Amino acid sequence: MANVTVIGAQWGDEGKGKIVDWLASRADAVVRFQGGHNAGHTLVVGEHVYKLSLLPSGIVTGTLSIIGNGVVLDPWALKAEIEKLTAQGVEINAENFAIADNCPLILPLHRDLDGLREQAAGAGKIGTTGRGIGPAYEDKVGRRAIRVCDLAHLDALDAQLDRLCAHHDALRAGFGQPPVDRAALIAELKDIAPYVLQFAQPVWMRLNKVRKAGARILFEGAQGVLLDVDHGTYPFVTSSNTVSGTAASGSGLGPNSTGFVLGIVKAYTTRVGSGPFPTELEDETGQRLGERGHEFGTVTGRKRRCGWFDAVLVRQSCAISGVTGIALTKLDVLDGFDKVKICTGYRLRGKVLDYFPSHAADQAAVEPIYEEMDGWVGTTAGARSWADLPAQAIKYIQRVQELIETPVALVSTSPEREDTILVRDPFVD
Repeated sequence: MANVTVIGAQWGDEGKGKIVDWLASRADAVVRFQGGHNAGHTLVVGEHVYKLSLLPSGIVTGTLSIIGNGVVLDPWALKAEIEKLTAQGVEINAENFAIADNCPLILPLHRDLDGLREQAAGAGKIGTTGRGIGPAYEDKVGRRAIRVCDLAHLDALDAQLDRLCAHHDALRAGFGQPPVDRAALIAELKDIAPYVLQFAQPVWMRLNKVRKAGARILFEGAQGVLLDVDHGTYPFVTSSNTVSGTAASGSGLGPNSTGFVLGIVKAYTTRVGSGPFPTELEDETGQRLGERGHEFGTVTGRKRRCGWFDAVLVRQSCAISGVTGIALTKLDVLDGFDKVKICTGYRLRGKVLDYFPSHAADQAAVEPIYEEMDGWVGTTAGARSWADLPAQAIKYIQRVQELIETPVALVSTSPEREDTILVRDPFVD
C-alpha cells in the first residue's frame, strides 16, 4: 500500500480539505508538513461543517494526526481551534494528536511585525493573512526561533530571548513601536506551555514506527505550489516550500516515504490577495464563478479573484512537484456555461510562451491564449461515476489532463465526502 502526499497545484483554496478528509478515512496517520494557521480547510461530513486552519484534516475522523516540524505553530490559535472542534464533538487527545517538539512557535511579536509591515507597504503589500507566518519562518532560518521543546525550559530562555529581541526591537523601533515586553511574553508562554507540551514529542520517531508497521501515511500540504517561496509567483508567495518534496523535510521521514503525489486542482482558477493572475475575469463571468463557487477564504473571509482554468500554470506545478495524478474539484461550478475556456499558452511582448516566467514584470505582462469548448447542459453536482456526468463535462476533464500532461485520479463533484469519482486509487497505486 502506498503513502500519499496531497498538495495544492494552484494558488491554494483548491478544495484540499474535502479530499484529505476523504483519504484520511482510509489512512492510518495524517501529517501537516508546512505552513501555519493561515491555510483554511472546510470539511463537510453529513450535516456537520468543520473549519480547520492548523489541525490536520484527519483529526475529524479520529485518524492519528500530526503537526510536523516544517509547520510554524501558534500555540494560542492551536488551543482555540482544538476547543472549537471539541465543542463540535471531535475528540482530541495525546493518542490521536501529536506535535513535533522541534516545531517553531509563532509569537505575538511575529503577528505584530506582520501587521506593521503590511500597513507600511502600501501598494507593495504582499497580501498576507497578518498571522505572523512569515516573520516566524524568518526567525527559524535566522536561528533565533523559540520552539515547542523550549516550552519545557522557559527558565533557561534568556540567551535565546536576547537574540530574538535584539532583532525584533530594532525592527519595532523603525516602525515607532516600543521594545518587546519580555516579561509579558514569558508570562504568556508559561501559561500556554502545559497545554502544548501534552501533545509534544519527537514525531519523526512515531512516524518511523508507523511506517515500519506498514501503515498508510497521508501527508497534507497547505496553500498551493504557485505560492511556493521558490517556485511560486515571487514575491507574492507564502514563506515556506509548498511543493511535495517538503513532505520529507517537514515531517522527519525520508523522500522515499512520500509515495503517490496527488495534486488538487480546481476546475477553474482562483487567487486571494495580491499578485499576477493571467486568466482573471473582472466581469460578470468572474463574478458568476465566485458566487457559484462560494469563493471566500476560510481563514480571512476575503473574496477570491476568479478566472478560467490555466493549464500552463497547472502543468508547471505538476512538473515541479512530481504530481502522479490530480484530483479535479468544483467541476459543478462550471455547470450551465454555454462556453468554457482553458488557457493553453501566453503571449509576452509578441512571443508565445508555454511556461510561466519567473520575473514579476513578465508575469504581470503575459496575456492568456485561450482554447474554447462547449459547455454542458445538466449538472455534475453529486456525481459519483462517469455515467453520472454529461458527455461534454467528460470531454472537458479529458482535455484538462491532456494539457497538463498529468492523469486525473479523482473528481470531486460537491463538498460532501462521498460525492467523489475515483479513477485511480492513490493508496494502491
